Amino acid sequence: MKAIIIEKYGKNVPFVMTEQPLPSIGEHDVLVEIHATSLNPIDFKIKEGKMKFLLNYKFPLILGNDFSGVVVKVGKRVNTFKPGDEVYGRPRKNRIGTLAEFIAVHEEDISLKPQNLSFEEAASIPLVGLTTYQAFRDILDLQKGQKILIHAGSGGVGTFAIQLAKRMGAFVATTASDKGYELVKSLGADLIINYKKENFEDVLTGYDAVFDTLGGAVLEKSFRILKPGGQIVSISGMPNTRFGKEAKLGWMKTAILSIASRKITALEKKSHTRYHFLFMKSSGAQLKVIKEWIERGDIKPVMDRVYHLKDTGQAFHHLESGSAKGKIVIRIK
Repeated sequence: MKAIIIEKYGKNVPFVMTEQPLPSIGEHDVLVEIHATSLNPIDFKIKEGKMKFLLNYKFPLILGNDFSGVVVKVGKRVNTFKPGDEVYGRPRKNRIGTLAEFIAVHEEDISLKPQNLSFEEAASIPLVGLTTYQAFRDILDLQKGQKILIHAGSGGVGTFAIQLAKRMGAFVATTASDKGYELVKSLGADLIINYKKENFEDVLTGYDAVFDTLGGAVLEKSFRILKPGGQIVSISGMPNTRFGKEAKLGWMKTAILSIASRKITALEKKSHTRYHFLFMKSSGAQLKVIKEWIERGDIKPVMDRVYHLKDTGQAFHHLESGSAKGKIVIRIK
């Protein structure tokens, strides 16, 4: 099969198109012919070696974290799927590799794809959908009438998050530029802050929750807008002690995270709020719920651009530019 690999970590390490053997499948695995995949910030973070503390991969490495395609073979204990099924999914973290023509995934990590979506549209959903679902449902327990700030509303995660928050009945504020204004407005954002003209921390106050996709200074300023008891979920900030314990990273790594996240912990205590670092988990069951929302028309995919597999380098460059509105998709079949 054709696959895009990297042979070491590094920002400028080239992508190489190669021929790789078909993945073997275990008794609970499904072999999927991939029709499309999409790119996410975690892809270039992995490529640059920024995730080595949490994820350990061997080379050559096939990148890629979500996909859609058709089942071609199933393991002997699989009874949920059959050859010919159209599916979408996010492989578990130790089995990534969707920049390829085929992938072997555990049956629990996939779902039948939404019937009203193309393969390209379906491939744009799994990672951002699961990330938002787990942030809003599993951590924040977002309720009707609560106020949430979603950073970078026109990005891949933001476009899904605005729609889900509105579906759950929340009041949604988001940050966007002039170019992203009409998009986030069309998705249902109640309050749009042009981050190039005003500071969100000067405009907002008394919020129940923040969904942070940027980290750094933006994350630190977000504590100022929360009411006591409010919560922040971040996918780009520093993992903290709580995450280290929940992820069972061991005392050494947890101690390192405790030191590295001291500033965030201090802000958390000072503001009487709670900070969570989210490292999304694969879940075919949650993807099935998301599928039902999409088929009912509650949530729609937002795509920025579609590339071919041979143009993966260009697609990554576009992703890293930060200018994409919605998801960047790569068509494979």
